[in-house]
Amino acid sequence: MLVVMKNAADYVTVYRSMDETAEEDCEAIVEVLTEEGIKAVMLDDSEPGVPEGTFEVQVPAADASRAEQLIAESSGANELEEVDDSSNLDLQTIYHADGTLAEVESLGIKNVLESNGIAAVLVGNSVLPTLSFEVRVARDQVERARQLIAEAQAAGPAAADEAELESEGGAASGA
Repeated sequence: MLVVMKNAADYVTVYRSMDETAEEDCEAIVEVLTEEGIKAVMLDDSEPGVPEGTFEVQVPAADASRAEQLIAESSGANELEEVDDSSNLDLQTIYHADGTLAEVESLGIKNVLESNGIAAVLVGNSVLPTLSFEVRVARDQVERARQLIAEAQAAGPAAADEAELESEGGAASGA
């Protein structure tokens, strides 16, 4: 359903996504807009100006406001139903560091957590690296995250180096 536009300058982007459902979402939006009499086209990253991994919907510039309103009306209700307002998703600080190495230490902790399937957020300011940094995770992941941090700290830097070599596969052993 991708369309190559002849007069791209007359079209504007009204929706863009790189979610895993982006293509299907764009197809649905094109259908809604077309049913409302708006000539909509769907583009992918093979078109100039479309970011890699992205799908987008464009419409004639004159129809942009109406298209954006229709998109908001058609997708707003669906998104609200999918929101999980559980307190289990509230972020809790599980690691705090101060000083010149705070950012590096916090990044290391974040990487350990993410490599074990726990989404983590780094909070701090790289512009002022001497300020504190924190690593936060969803409340329902706190216990597991603290356990992983304790294991990583107990194993020490040598274990991290060994794990890195193992993750590189045979690259180091083939040299």
